[in-house]
Amino acid sequence: MNDALPAIPNPADEAAERPGDSYVLSFARGLAVIRSFNASRPAQTLSDVAAATGLSRAGARRILLTLQALGYVEADGRLFRLTPKILDLGFAYLTSMPLWNSAGPVMEDLVEQVHESSSAAVLDRTEIVYVVRVPTHKIMAINLSIGSRLPAYCTSMGRVLLSGLDEAQLDAVLAESDLRAHTPRTLVTPKDLRKEIATVRAQGWAVVDQELEAGLISLSAPIKNRHGKIIAAVNISGNAQRKSAKQMVKEFLGPLQAAAQRISSVVSLHG
Repeated sequence: MNDALPAIPNPADEAAERPGDSYVLSFARGLAVIRSFNASRPAQTLSDVAAATGLSRAGARRILLTLQALGYVEADGRLFRLTPKILDLGFAYLTSMPLWNSAGPVMEDLVEQVHESSSAAVLDRTEIVYVVRVPTHKIMAINLSIGSRLPAYCTSMGRVLLSGLDEAQLDAVLAESDLRAHTPRTLVTPKDLRKEIATVRAQGWAVVDQELEAGLISLSAPIKNRHGKIIAAVNISGNAQRKSAKQMVKEFLGPLQAAAQRISSVVSLHG
């Protein structure tokens, strides 16, 4: 399946959200230029970047040349590309959160025990962002890695993370989400999603049976801080041809919850 790419916000359209004089428009425009590069647009002309970001050609050019001077962009004729140095920005987040270094070995033990892939993710508005991934067999058409994003409403980690929001926050996220059916099984109405997320909140875990992609089943549990707040989720992903959702819950929920608790304990020790 093809994962929909998020729209690139136009900084010029965000005036209502700017916190007065503290908003640095040029910086926001620079980030918009960086975000305009993705899997479907790995190399772009100046005109492409301007069109994708809503900037003028002159504005896009200044930003691209600045990024090139800093080593984050390279030019090949008329085409601009991001360089590997751009990864420094993402890894700054990962290295600033020792939790993920500690979570890796726990998840590796989990994968060795259940022989299925495991990932951890955090919530970013309407999406989940992968921060740790320990794969086994490739079971998804989507190529997932650290930094990958998926819609929260139809993923098990997303529903675990959404269950940690209060009702007003949840309503806001669902209103902002692009609720569409990725498969015939996908829940797409706010009413159905609120009901399912309430179940996840009550039982403390989530299972999603082929709602994101046919054949993919995912089981997730929350990672909590010392105050009991859900800050991340960890999952086990399996193939429906090998095990049903009911079998996955029966066999894997215990080991998954134990791993989530181990990671949560590390979180509590580090604040």
